[in-house]
Amino acid sequence: MSIEIKAPTFPESVQEGNIATWHKQPGETITRDELLVDIETDKVVLEVVAPVDGVLKEVFKAEGDIVLSNEIIAQIVEGKASATAEAPAEEVASEDSAQNDQEKIASPAARKLADERGIDLQQVVGSGKDGRITKEDIVAWQVPEAAPVAAIPAPAQAAPVVAAPVVSISAGDRVEKRVPMTRMRSRIADRLLQVTQTTAMLTTFNEVDMHRIMDLRSAYKDEFMNTHNGTRLGFMGFFVRAATEALKRFPAVNASIDGNDVVYHGYQDIGVAVSTDKGLVVPVLRDADNMSIAEVENTIAEFGGKARDGKLTIEEMTGGTFTITNGGVFGSLLSTPILNPPQAAILGMHTIKERPVAENGQVVIRPMMNLALSYDHRLIDGKEAVKFLVAIKEMIENPAKILLEI
Repeated sequence: MSIEIKAPTFPESVQEGNIATWHKQPGETITRDELLVDIETDKVVLEVVAPVDGVLKEVFKAEGDIVLSNEIIAQIVEGKASATAEAPAEEVASEDSAQNDQEKIASPAARKLADERGIDLQQVVGSGKDGRITKEDIVAWQVPEAAPVAAIPAPAQAAPVVAAPVVSISAGDRVEKRVPMTRMRSRIADRLLQVTQTTAMLTTFNEVDMHRIMDLRSAYKDEFMNTHNGTRLGFMGFFVRAATEALKRFPAVNASIDGNDVVYHGYQDIGVAVSTDKGLVVPVLRDADNMSIAEVENTIAEFGGKARDGKLTIEEMTGGTFTITNGGVFGSLLSTPILNPPQAAILGMHTIKERPVAENGQVVIRPMMNLALSYDHRLIDGKEAVKFLVAIKEMIENPAKILLEI
């Protein structure tokens, strides 16, 4: 029996996606719950798994193609793996059938591009899993064709040149690689451009003395980890708790603009920016004002692991009333964070550097961090923004205020 494989149901905020990677090719045996394909949306990468055991009969969408919610993307022939399903593949391998071998080792997008450019897939070495030829391999294969072979220097008495996707290029050559922008990167670009065009964004700066927080962390990090099942005590937990308290004092910073209305949120959902290979994602800590420092640190660690593995759900990245981003982990000394719409403000943390500061009339060396608060001046006045940032500074410099909520 043939079974149609459909794209997942996208939420209202996601219009469409792209086929990112086919993990199975037509003719291959599959088992129930085995990963078939990754679909990349502007927020997350969705995984589609096999609903039954069987054989992947046909795919209707190649890698890179646009796919809509619930659109049919493939077809499976249901049934347990059997000799009849596996024998043809073995027979093809033994007879060296060129056509079937191409279908076995090349992705649909690679085959399509190879056909368009007249490339013999048998001459291309695949860089994908199990030697599978990817679209990038076909793109790379065009590099040696951009210049005559005579322009590539070869040592004397060299063996005949054999076609391969990796070719040594002389130092004088100027190589370019053109790849399509991922849907996530494209969406990030659109949102950042939207912010600069539709908001009156300003940034206010301050600095915070981190020595008390660092001393507290050093004194209790081992006990904290043992008490909370291995959860690491970092700085983000303190900043999230400080931010939630400051947001209660300055509700405009926790608000957003909807048309001609100002929406004041009676809760604090804090987005924490996480960097991945595909771009910056912002999972949300729901009701962060009700979370302990241990809960904050544990949830952020879970989000970080999911982000790296591409396992974050759309629900985990939807919403948020305020965002914190930490460029300091990459060594940033000072930057201007860009708003995460429709939020009205974002806090930027930076790297900690020891600096001489004046304290009680004397110069002392302290570990200092620059803080930046970008805000939408249409909603938040400069006075509120400065006082909000000062409130966070005072709570970080005096951690007892976080616990006492003063």
